[in-house]
Amino acid sequence: MRTELEKMLAGELYDASDATLAQMRYDARAHFTRFNQIPYSAEPERRAALEEMLGHVGKNVNIQPPFYCDYGTFISIGDNGFMNFNCTFLDCAHITIGNNFQCAPNVQLYAAYHPVIASERDKGPELAAPIVIGNSVWLGGGVIVCPGVTIGDNTTIGAGSVVTKDIPANVFAAGNPCRVIREL
Repeated sequence: MRTELEKMLAGELYDASDATLAQMRYDARAHFTRFNQIPYSAEPERRAALEEMLGHVGKNVNIQPPFYCDYGTFISIGDNGFMNFNCTFLDCAHITIGNNFQCAPNVQLYAAYHPVIASERDKGPELAAPIVIGNSVWLGGGVIVCPGVTIGDNTTIGAGSVVTKDIPANVFAAGNPCRVIREL
């Protein structure tokens, strides 16, 4: 029999109230609360807190607090990443971010979701789908990336966009829903 954690990471319906998952979320909240309170000038301590909280943190990653996540351990960030204030990552599935990532304030990456049929949703189980963001991607202020989305390399997503479907490499895309505006 599969654990709720295994189901969650496999994209199957899972029970988020499972004791193991609840403890993992509690631990993540302790980590990001600590990270969010570390003075900006205490760089070695900030780096250590990120490494404790996230699954992988590349070289030269700078995350401005506050930062929030569900588990942290399922987030992987490549080298040379910058995330501005108030980003929220719901990493109930893996969130993988490439190198040279730029992220404006208030960006939200949501790997978690619920069944759309009310009778199924009312039963309680949740779903999750991975998010993949390529190399040299810039997400403008207030961008929301939905579950299961992949954004290709060298792409810019305009401020306020809601990304509901995959976006190819080398484009500027924007809007709600987000769509390709032009090639870069």
